[in-house]
Amino acid sequence: MAKGKSSLNLEENIASLLCYVVVWITGILFYFLEKENKTIRFHAMQSILTFLPLTILSTILSWVGFSATITYTNTAFGSIPSGVSQPFLILGYLSWLISVVTFILWLILIIKAYQGEKFKLPVVGDIAEKHA
Repeated sequence: MAKGKSSLNLEENIASLLCYVVVWITGILFYFLEKENKTIRFHAMQSILTFLPLTILSTILSWVGFSATITYTNTAFGSIPSGVSQPFLILGYLSWLISVVTFILWLILIIKAYQGEKFKLPVVGDIAEKHA
């Protein structure tokens, strides 16, 4: 399955898989620790470019949706009609949807990396390849 070794003395497919395990965190670690293997550096950069923005976006949407819903439904004047908080609930649901898509994408990338496939995502895959 693996094509070669890494400067970290790991099989290429195992190191590539590890780039995705703790999403962008292990991506950052492997990007800076791996000096020789371009495939591993590609997977590390793709992990960073994919999962860091998704994590930030999901966190912001979740926080805004939750905070605004609490603020608008618990005021000194009593409860505000539920229609006011609907846009904020939608942000919470959107955050949940992003999290589900992120999880599915994470599984696919882990499996593809383990199989030794250089699976390039649109846009971020090209950027990752340039910076590997």
